[in-house]
Amino acid sequence: MTTSAIPVRVGPDRIRFRVRAVPRASRTEAAGVHGDALRVRLAAPPVDGEANAALTRFLARALGVSRSAVTVAKGASGRSKLVEVLGDVDALRAALARLTADA
Repeated sequence: MTTSAIPVRVGPDRIRFRVRAVPRASRTEAAGVHGDALRVRLAAPPVDGEANAALTRFLARALGVSRSAVTVAKGASGRSKLVEVLGDVDALRAALARLTADA
């Protein structure tokens, strides 16, 4: 199943998708699609987990869930990440589609 160009794995109460993080950008924003991943520019540096924290805050706000519902499942120390978001699957997929369309 895909949302825009981003493949999404769906569970009963969660979705998983790939993110390509670009730290030390001028601002935090969705920046389109990079291969099979959502590209997200992050204003935070990749030091002491600051970029991952900025990513989870941004995705939580953009997808309409709490910060605790967003986790970096794989790739915490790299630019390519697998993100898991808990919540209503249909609402999350719709929010992710809006996010990729706006980028």
